[in-house]
Amino acid sequence: MKNTTVSAPAFLKKKRNSKTVFNYHIMVLIGMIWLFFFNIVPMFGIVMAFEDYNPMQGLWHSEFIGLENFRYLFSMSDSKRVIINTLVIAVSKLILNVVVPLAFALMLNEIRQLKFKKAVQTIVYLPHFLSWVILASVLLEMFGYRGVFNSLLGFFGIEGKIWFSEESCFRQLIIGSDVWKEFGFNAVIYLAALTGISPELYEAAAIDGCSRWKSVWHITLPGISSTIVVLSILGLGNVLNAGFDQIFNFYSPLVYSTGDILDTWVYRMGLLNVQFSLATAAGLFKSVISFTLIVISYIIAYKAADYKIF
Repeated sequence: MKNTTVSAPAFLKKKRNSKTVFNYHIMVLIGMIWLFFFNIVPMFGIVMAFEDYNPMQGLWHSEFIGLENFRYLFSMSDSKRVIINTLVIAVSKLILNVVVPLAFALMLNEIRQLKFKKAVQTIVYLPHFLSWVILASVLLEMFGYRGVFNSLLGFFGIEGKIWFSEESCFRQLIIGSDVWKEFGFNAVIYLAALTGISPELYEAAAIDGCSRWKSVWHITLPGISSTIVVLSILGLGNVLNAGFDQIFNFYSPLVYSTGDILDTWVYRMGLLNVQFSLATAAGLFKSVISFTLIVISYIIAYKAADYKIF
């Protein structure tokens, strides 16, 4: 009887835990079904990269041509141009989306008026929640020929232009608008990391006569160094993601030479020019490089900052 009374509560607890775990599995099942049909099943389409795909013959009956699509891809002058544009835009975004939010977070952290600090923080991260469709409409109007920016330049006798149609300006405007949209939201991560630094360190530094700049250099930056390292390294996996949705809403044939990236080129080749095999080969090339960079970045993050996914 003693063993029965002792084991009964444990049995009931185990039964409740099993029921809870089963409920969690049911919740996850919906997401797994969505993942399977929208992420796993479409991966069979990479077969087109090795075929002379013909929609009438289908995916499994088109002529197999091996790596011919990749040879043709890298022999095209357009491929070199879009790869260079992708790297320039993506790497610039990667660097500035670390430096600018970090600098902003450090400056905002020095503000002692909490109401003003919260108001500024709320205002600057609001653009993050707006889509590029909306922001593109606003920015194209502002930087248009009769826009606000040209009106300001007119006061100084500078002739206006359609800025997003200028090859020499397009990359800078794309990079700058992306940083403006995301720096407030990215700064939240650094502000959260700054709250983990003990105020006693700053008090001790002030007693020793340490200035604010020296406190930032010797206390603040070392205190959030692991966060900076992790975010910087994990960003390497997005080196080839220069932002399709942003550039697609801004670019035009006038700026293809400096603004066309892999994603927009694949879109035009695959859907507009109906070269499905070539577009799939370009997309597969990008995916393989991105996957390799993600693996390398996680290895570096683990070695440098002891960051682990599991």
